Amino acid sequence: MDKEPKRELFGEVATDGWEHDVWLMARRLSLLYHYLATAIVERLGDEEGRALVKTAVWNYGTHIGNVQKEAAIGMGLPLTKENFRRVPDLPSRGWRHRDVTLTNGKNQRQTYLCPIARAFKDISTDPNLTSLHRLYCFVDQSKVDAYNGCDLECVHEHNVLSGDDFCEVVTREKAK
Repeated sequence: MDKEPKRELFGEVATDGWEHDVWLMARRLSLLYHYLATAIVERLGDEEGRALVKTAVWNYGTHIGNVQKEAAIGMGLPLTKENFRRVPDLPSRGWRHRDVTLTNGKNQRQTYLCPIARAFKDISTDPNLTSLHRLYCFVDQSKVDAYNGCDLECVHEHNVLSGDDFCEVVTREKAK
């Protein structure tokens, strides 16, 4: 009888086959992004290439945000930050989070395992490539902007691709 393969990736053991499958798909898509973005920068040069990659990521996120907006409207929901999360655009497994309370009493959701960021780190830790990979994260800002750009904004308070120990993506009301 064949032994079942170990469900390990990124130096972590998956809790189940579903989580492992998400990690495998995230790795494949991260590799696709890496090779496309690298080829664009090699062909167009650093400045123009990165600008094109960022535009493509922004357009991709805009598409996702519009889908989320239409789904929320279709459910009869107002376009609030709470309802933004009610229409998921990512699998419910694969990302690992912890909720912590900071010394100032603020609650913080820390994503300590993002399979996309882990895949990028496995590809290369070269700072030039890491900054190219970091452009992918602008998908979050563009999703929120497309969903409800007039009242909400998205910021990365922390990002592992910027050297932090975890990611914290905050969707909040814009300052008036």
